[in-house]
Amino acid sequence: MKAVLAICMIAAATAVRAGERPAPVPPSATVVKGVVLEVKDVPSFTYLRLKTKDGETWAAVGKAPVTIGDEVTIENVIVMTDFESKSLKRKFQTIVLGNLAGTGAGARGAGDDVATAHAGVGRTADTADIHVPKASGANARTVAEIMTKGAELKDKPVLVRGKVVKYNPGIMGRNWIHLRDGSGNAADKTNDVLVTSTNEVRLGDVVTMKGVVRTDRDFGSGYSYKVLVEEATLER
Repeated sequence: MKAVLAICMIAAATAVRAGERPAPVPPSATVVKGVVLEVKDVPSFTYLRLKTKDGETWAAVGKAPVTIGDEVTIENVIVMTDFESKSLKRKFQTIVLGNLAGTGAGARGAGDDVATAHAGVGRTADTADIHVPKASGANARTVAEIMTKGAELKDKPVLVRGKVVKYNPGIMGRNWIHLRDGSGNAADKTNDVLVTSTNEVRLGDVVTMKGVVRTDRDFGSGYSYKVLVEEATLER
């Protein structure tokens, strides 16, 4: 396990603007083991300061009964940089997210929350006959344009308007929003774009979001995206 090496590599990446939250970056290791030095509980997560064989690191898992001195293993690891926890009112330069091993089938870690964010069965709005006008202004794009021009738009800002057809809040410190505007088609998966944001929306709302196009993101637990919009803010 080279958790610290992964963290250093990520910390050396290009700095992001203050207040933005970048997407998770897959680390070189998928498991982190360590002794718990500090525990901070919030409604949905347990934050752990760990002593590993490579040094100290912070980690976040689904709410779990962990105490100082416990030896824990975190699986399906995702490393995030400049991660802000509103519950703790704290920003972590780097943090490990994942599933806490050995806590039973009912325990839900960060990787499981990612699965929830994408599965979302029963939390999907009516997707029939959606016709949402394209946003106006600089960098305005339709859903289909974003999905088909990912390589061209990579790391560039976009403005997209659409209907919220799936919404899962508070997953890994962000809200997961699927937008459709009537462009594209389901056959080639160009009719739906995933947007991650700290802003709250409601299922069925028509919203305009401003964010940055990212490509080839792997969130672990088998969920990866060729194109999505991240660090998005709700335009009012």
